[in-house]
Amino acid sequence: MSLDKTQLRDFIRARGLAVVSTVSAQGAPEAALVNVAVNDDLELVFYAIETTRKCANLRRDPRAAAVIGWDGAQTLQFEGSADEPREPELEALKNLYAQSRPDAGLQMAWPGLTWFRLRPAWIRFSDYGRSWSVEEMSFPARKRPR
Repeated sequence: MSLDKTQLRDFIRARGLAVVSTVSAQGAPEAALVNVAVNDDLELVFYAIETTRKCANLRRDPRAAAVIGWDGAQTLQFEGSADEPREPELEALKNLYAQSRPDAGLQMAWPGLTWFRLRPAWIRFSDYGRSWSVEEMSFPARKRPR
């Protein structure tokens, strides 16, 4: 498989879960399993309750990593920078999330939710099956919105 954004997007959509790792105030890694949606730019969208460690960590330090796909021979590693989108982007990302996760309607109404978008800086797709391969893709750095 030569890395292709459409194939990677479909891989993420088919799984819908990611282990997202953030950096604590003490510099320690902290990981959490989250439901994710993905757009055509391979940006991951997920929510967190404002009182969680991942929310505090991402607000202080936007660097994050994610792993998707541990249920077979294929896995995707993802590193990037997170932000909290504001309107009108936020509404579009919430709609994307709702469409990809129709079972999440009740959770999306929980009080204290904040939404994060994790933009890719680097992706590695590994296939440890018969046609063993490891491929990487890098993305240009983006300025953080203010």
